[in-house]
Amino acid sequence: MKFLLNNREEIIEINDQLTVRKLLQIRKLSFRMFLVKVNGVLINKDKFDDTVINEGDEVQVLYLMSGG
Repeated sequence: MKFLLNNREEIIEINDQLTVRKLLQIRKLSFRMFLVKVNGVLINKDKFDDTVINEGDEVQVLYLMSGG
């Protein structure tokens, strides 16, 4: 499956549906504070298992940092 992840083309071979949670696990994206958007729509963490990423989708994983 081909889609954009943070403005870069990604290809993931998967036999099942690719959910947001599976994508985070496959790419080992485990930062404590982050947001996920699929096609410009903010996805709540409680919907990561239900939100399917489709061919051609645009996914953004935004990491939140604090500093001083």
